[in-house]
Amino acid sequence: MIAPLSSPRLLPSGDAAITVEFGRNIDEQANRRVLALDRALAGAPIDGVTETVPTYRSLLVHYDPVRIGFDELGERLTALARLPAPPTTATRRWRIPVAYGGEHGIDLEDVAKTLNTTPDDIVARHVAGDYRVAMIGFTPGFSYLGGLDPSLQMPRRQNPRSFTPSGSISIGGLQTGVQCLAGPSGWHLLGRTAVRTYQLHRDPVFLLEPGDAITFHAVDDKQFTEQDRAAARGAFVAELVAS
Repeated sequence: MIAPLSSPRLLPSGDAAITVEFGRNIDEQANRRVLALDRALAGAPIDGVTETVPTYRSLLVHYDPVRIGFDELGERLTALARLPAPPTTATRRWRIPVAYGGEHGIDLEDVAKTLNTTPDDIVARHVAGDYRVAMIGFTPGFSYLGGLDPSLQMPRRQNPRSFTPSGSISIGGLQTGVQCLAGPSGWHLLGRTAVRTYQLHRDPVFLLEPGDAITFHAVDDKQFTEQDRAAARGAFVAELVAS
């Protein structure tokens, strides 16, 4: 018999949401439990639950307090969270093109100098990674990926930029990320992809989902330009290589 898992921490988030917390740090096992609970709720909805928001280490569960109370919902969530995770379904695996360095990755050379290596070596290490989408957040479509090579881990910039381009591929701390929309960032910019992980009038609006597997491959400036035009028309550009 498989022993039940440890109970998560339940935190009230206002008067209509519960945070189900599985850990205090970025941790792959905690993230897998977050996503397992999210899938369990999707497969067997609890009356009164209106929305769930998975993060790295916790699941935010919005509910209607008229239909279900905090204590009852907390008990049911705890029971679900302690169940052994069911066998995972086939993982979607995406292959994402990236134009590294130059105007597309303005921090690549500085990262190489900091890590006492060459830009080509940084690119080689980055494309060799097997990544997993841990969560989507910050801005629409921003995908936080676990699985960064420990040799590429470095602190975020001391002075964050107020603007970084859409499609930026960056590293910060233990993570690498796929940024969809232009916006501020304190991460180090290695390159840029034409892939739109969020596109309002496309079906699906969000391309990547938590739990998806990601690999990167390098493309040149000409390929990036061609892919960017195709993506603007609604093409995925990213290649779905397994599901």
